Amino acid sequence: MKKILIALSITLCFACNKKEEPTIDYAVISGKITNKNGVVTINSFDRTFSEPLDVAADGSFTDTLSTDKNSYVIFDGTNPVFIYVEPGYNVNVNYDAKDFENTITFSGEGAVVNSYLLAKNKNEKALLGNRYDAYLLDEADFKAKFQTIKKSSDSLLNTFENIPDDFKALEKRDLNYNYLARLSEYERYHQYVTKNQSFKASDDFLKELEGLDYLNEDDYFFSENYKVLVTSHFREEADKLAKQDSIEIDIAFLKTLSDIPNEKLKNNLLFVFANNSMSYTKDIDAFYTLYSENSTNEKNNAIIKKRYDKLAGLSKGKPSPEFVDYRNHAGGTTSLEELKGKYVYIDVWATWCGPCIKEIPSLKKVEEDYHDKNIQFVSVSIDKEKDFEKWKNMVNEKELGGIQLFADNDWSSKFVKDYEIQGIPRFILIDPEGNIVDANAPRPSNPALTDLFKALNI
Repeated sequence: MKKILIALSITLCFACNKKEEPTIDYAVISGKITNKNGVVTINSFDRTFSEPLDVAADGSFTDTLSTDKNSYVIFDGTNPVFIYVEPGYNVNVNYDAKDFENTITFSGEGAVVNSYLLAKNKNEKALLGNRYDAYLLDEADFKAKFQTIKKSSDSLLNTFENIPDDFKALEKRDLNYNYLARLSEYERYHQYVTKNQSFKASDDFLKELEGLDYLNEDDYFFSENYKVLVTSHFREEADKLAKQDSIEIDIAFLKTLSDIPNEKLKNNLLFVFANNSMSYTKDIDAFYTLYSENSTNEKNNAIIKKRYDKLAGLSKGKPSPEFVDYRNHAGGTTSLEELKGKYVYIDVWATWCGPCIKEIPSLKKVEEDYHDKNIQFVSVSIDKEKDFEKWKNMVNEKELGGIQLFADNDWSSKFVKDYEIQGIPRFILIDPEGNIVDANAPRPSNPALTDLFKALNI
């Protein structure tokens, strides 16, 4: 973000020559994190931006943030600090990492807004309780709970003085969007927590969403809850298109987004989806072509082009990225190079990952079925170093088979970055020569995996 300062200096020079006020399109964040432990990152809330935050030995930091996004998260490995910024904000945040809840404070320009948001989040967490339990509720009780949260947050907003009127107006709409967004996800989450996949919400459960405008530019760039609603709406449209035209859902989603008349919304939705999902597509060229033909934001396009060029190198038949000397649960170290001569099916996982744990029974079954075949099963944990013993214990307790390895630097491991892994579990299949068969191989629970193995005569 330091580049912003250079651009600012140039802007100021020209502004002085023209005797005009400079355009401010950035915010400054600073503060001090006491008892920090590990790398601190600054991330956009939509996950399209992340980089290390330069924190001095005493925990102090200063940085600039582009205000093309309003919502950021400072993360020290344990505590997330949600930051809202607007052009000209100069927000100072201080806290003790060992006593986060009781010590975090904001000061400076923008402090009142961020203090309100902090108070709102604490209040909502207290009223919500266990989120898992909330989705166990029946429809009426679920609605009542979130109506109570909405009303309480609205009252809290009114107690904060000096909050700008334009922010307050947007925030009041966001409180309603939060309520509507929770309703929109109730059916699928209720199915999950009750393990009742046949559950369907009543016909009028989502009646309050009827007539919602999904093209409100101001609300979209302010409210993450409104983004949830907008994205969900266009995903439903994409589902219809995918079934109608018998095409992959990611291609259908890109086609659906491409028809949005509001250019700013269209560009942002295309970018967020491409940035987060392009590594999972089955046809990288078709995906990128469709994106690039419809996005007109040059800054976004440069980022996606860079990702495309990297992902294109992970296509079938290309040499696989390597990992070297990963610690082996059985003792010693193992490198990918040592496994040549057999197919290698790699499971990238972590002990904290629920969907990863859910795949374990299926993975053990596949390993059992193919234990005498020309294939090695390798599980690579990207747990943090502090959880090394937790990983060792889980491998023992769940009697995990195959080759169990511990990555050298969790999410920042070169192997993870080279494969553009942004979510786990992730499965990769490599041929006996060390070339990629599928950088996004089917999960063990998916019958398509054994179909793939049969097609390869494994």
